[in-house]
Amino acid sequence: MKQTAGEAAAAASLPADPGTDEAIAAVEEQFTRLFTQVSMSMRDRAARIHPDLQPGGFRLLSAIVRSGPTHAGALAAMLYTDKSVISRQVRMLEDMGFVERRTDPSDRRASFIAATPEAIEKVGEVRAADQAQLYRSLRQWGEADVRRLAELLARLNDAGR
Repeated sequence: MKQTAGEAAAAASLPADPGTDEAIAAVEEQFTRLFTQVSMSMRDRAARIHPDLQPGGFRLLSAIVRSGPTHAGALAAMLYTDKSVISRQVRMLEDMGFVERRTDPSDRRASFIAATPEAIEKVGEVRAADQAQLYRSLRQWGEADVRRLAELLARLNDAGR
């Protein structure tokens, strides 16, 4: 979550409340556990696509599959990374046969990066399996709890703006 210097100072100037601070520490611990699980999951997803695919390559490949043919600069912006990182990852994905470059018809000097049919199929299979697992897990909670989780996550995401 991004805060301005003024917002950070204002938050720091609020009086400490031991109960609230303890609850925030518990949230922080759960985020640490969640981020660790997400990291492990990204490694697993990448390996299900190809044994040599790294999590960053999976993240890029997923973005290309999701967005369709895209310029490298747009991918860099979408993934909040440097274009040189995208270029290296794209070369690896090309070598694996998961992406190809296509000439941009509106600017013959530029190219789009597009997922191959094999990549689209494999990423789709991984996503479907992951989505099925998420649905199995959250269906055990009940509708009210799932809606509350969505509301709280939206609130947290909006607080970072």
